[in-house]
Amino acid sequence: MKKIIVTTTINSPTTAIIKFANKKDWDMIIVGDIKTPEKEYNLLCKEFNNVSYLNVDYQQQHYSKLSNLIGWNCIQRRNIGFIEAYKRNANIIATVDDDNIPYDTWGESLFINQKSDYSFLVNTNTGNCDDPLYINSIIENISARTLPWHRGFPVNRIPDRKKELEIKYESITFDVQADFWDGEPDVDAICRISNLKKEFSNDLCPFTCKNYSPFNSQNTFISRKAIKDYFMFPKIGRMDDIWASYYIESKGYKVVYNNATVFQERNAHNIIKDLENELIGYKYTEKLLEALSKDPENIKNFIPPESYEAFKLYQSYFGE
Repeated sequence: MKKIIVTTTINSPTTAIIKFANKKDWDMIIVGDIKTPEKEYNLLCKEFNNVSYLNVDYQQQHYSKLSNLIGWNCIQRRNIGFIEAYKRNANIIATVDDDNIPYDTWGESLFINQKSDYSFLVNTNTGNCDDPLYINSIIENISARTLPWHRGFPVNRIPDRKKELEIKYESITFDVQADFWDGEPDVDAICRISNLKKEFSNDLCPFTCKNYSPFNSQNTFISRKAIKDYFMFPKIGRMDDIWASYYIESKGYKVVYNNATVFQERNAHNIIKDLENELIGYKYTEKLLEALSKDPENIKNFIPPESYEAFKLYQSYFGE
């Protein structure tokens, strides 16, 4: 089975990237950007024959229109890596960030592309969206308002979260596996500013959610079948991967959440800039979920025209 890691970076090879490169049963595609130190990655490719670096010229030569629609200096360059992984016959594609240091066991417990006889089915009783980070919290018997939430979860539903667990005996083939992270969790700027206490557990893992649930692009595995419908939308700030997760779920793909398999040493962030880049989600995510429930293609009503054009062009690379 062919397995390929895809990432983007503007940094010199980080501890995380080097550890991922050492995963000998995985290949790795690093999608460069204008600021990426190309010479350092050329040297990395010479050291590790399972690593490929897509420089700026390569991307412009092979994906000129898509490249221009996505733009530069953005994490959404990763979409080009997804296409490349598919072309290289990947059965499983892992999307990772360069500040998420993998544990030795990373990538070993995979549940996608295989049937599960039963799974924990979790419902946080908040309409049509569940919060997997809240589900994974180990703090009980205190207000949901004081517990962290996953970036992209509708903020007006935070106080109403409740844990409702059932074991559902059903044969499920998962298309996406979102592994959790130790260190800094993926919460939004409001949560980070609030400095809410963050204590998490892996006791329920693996679990799946009853409703829509957000997952990100920092430590996630996607099947070959599903990758054509997973697109990190440009021009919508920090909802790029979150709205991608909601879209792929609206298409019927199944998501399983699993134990933490990385430690995030978070890159420097400007929290005010993060807040600005999340405003679109605060304003429109709830409406988006309602629209996607009616028709997945309603995504086009929530993103800029050039972003939707890029998405349709991206899908064309995968054929039928």
